[in-house]
Amino acid sequence: MAAMKPRTGDGPLEVTKEGRGLVMRVPLEGGGRLVVELTMEEAKDLGAALQQATS
Repeated sequence: MAAMKPRTGDGPLEVTKEGRGLVMRVPLEGGGRLVVELTMEEAKDLGAALQQATS
C-alpha cells in the first residue's frame, strides 16, 4: 500500500476560456479543487465584487 500524503491543494488558481464561458479552478484547503463555470458577465460581476471587498 502506498504511503498517504497530505494534500494541500492541487496547484494555483486557474481560469481557462472554454467555449463562450470561463472555467475557474480554485484549490481547496485539505485537497481537491472547486470548479466553477462562469459567463463573461458573471466573471465581470465577480471581479467587481472582489475589488470592492478588498478596497
